[in-house]
Amino acid sequence: MFGQLQDKFKKIFKTVRGHGKISEHNIDEAIREIRIALLESDVNFKVVSSFISRVKEKSLGSKVFDSVTPGQQFVKLVLDELIDFLDSKDSDINLSNKSLSVVVLSGLQGSGKTTTAAKLAGFLKREFNKQAMLIGLDLQRPAATEQLKILAENNSLPYYIESDSKDVLDVLNNGLKFAKKEKVDTVILDTAGRLHIDDNLISELKKIIDISKPSEVLYIADGMSGQDAVNSSKIFSESCDVTGCIITKLDGDSGAGASLSIKEVTGVPIKFITFGEKYLEIDRFDSNRIARRILGLDDIVGIVEKASKSISLDKISDIESKIKNDEFDLNDFRTQLDQMNNMGSLSSLVKLLPNMKKISNLNVNEKNVISTKAMLDSMTNYERENPDIINGSRRKRIALGSGTSMQKVNQLLKQFKQMKTLMKKMKNNKFGKLPF
Repeated sequence: MFGQLQDKFKKIFKTVRGHGKISEHNIDEAIREIRIALLESDVNFKVVSSFISRVKEKSLGSKVFDSVTPGQQFVKLVLDELIDFLDSKDSDINLSNKSLSVVVLSGLQGSGKTTTAAKLAGFLKREFNKQAMLIGLDLQRPAATEQLKILAENNSLPYYIESDSKDVLDVLNNGLKFAKKEKVDTVILDTAGRLHIDDNLISELKKIIDISKPSEVLYIADGMSGQDAVNSSKIFSESCDVTGCIITKLDGDSGAGASLSIKEVTGVPIKFITFGEKYLEIDRFDSNRIARRILGLDDIVGIVEKASKSISLDKISDIESKIKNDEFDLNDFRTQLDQMNNMGSLSSLVKLLPNMKKISNLNVNEKNVISTKAMLDSMTNYERENPDIINGSRRKRIALGSGTSMQKVNQLLKQFKQMKTLMKKMKNNKFGKLPF
């Protein structure tokens, strides 16, 4: 996420921290590089100008504290300004505690509305214990209701669709009646999109909003579409009283432009971000964490949240104790494989820790879990408890017993050591040299 922009900011900050003192010339040079980096990441040029002006004004007028170097202070200043730039007072989702809450998802075709509907329903269930029903109102796109049905059934979510209907408002009214009958507390309306904004799209959306009286009207912005997402979000927000935005598809290097521009251009708060295809891959939009990611700084909170969704609470204290006493072994590693697999991969963790890219090649995915367990099962309990004793002959025996290869066994043992290192660093909060 934000990979290209992260690399650019890290290079800028490295140069700034290399100066013995910060002068107006150094500041101008760094700010010029920041401007170029933002524009190349498709951030709206007006937004770039506003941000740069604020950074320059603060940096030239700030006092240098004894506890930090001028370069470190500049990094901190840019971070604080970016956090403030992205922050919004109304970033939490608004739901009714007394009656049925309605959330309308709007946006262009292909922005990821249907997938986001399922992710949002799952988030509301996990975080607020809400029973969210999906209602399919996209009667324009072929197979849209079938996609909604599959997503709902795969994730045990209630849903309402009418595959043969052509009247959106009839489906809406019937769906709301069905939701009340089923006594769900929240409905998420997956509305139709088009390849471009037109009068029919806006008119239909306004009618849906008038009938459903939603708590939230969320615009779904494709993070990969850059300025197109910003421009369309502005039109939607001006036409339909949009209350918030969800930026999708942030698993690639793009998205920084949309993240930095939408809130500033529209005044609409960003409430969620999504990434990848998995059900759990949705996060609240946290200005502090997003700013740290954009600037290539470590997101420790992100790791903790990701782990908390995958590792059962009754195991955490035991793991902490073993890490503290340097007793974490391959038996514990085997126990955690399934839970770690729910997090996607260790490489997804490392994306939150740019200062630890040296282990970014780690990959514990579903395809590797079966062979990894086979290798672990081919070891004796003593070997799992004492992995350092596994020499060449033992590795050969483990490879034969598991139907794998010596290379695979070597990779497993290396991976275990890397994971152990990562967990130690998490415990000690030592993620390399932080900028401040």
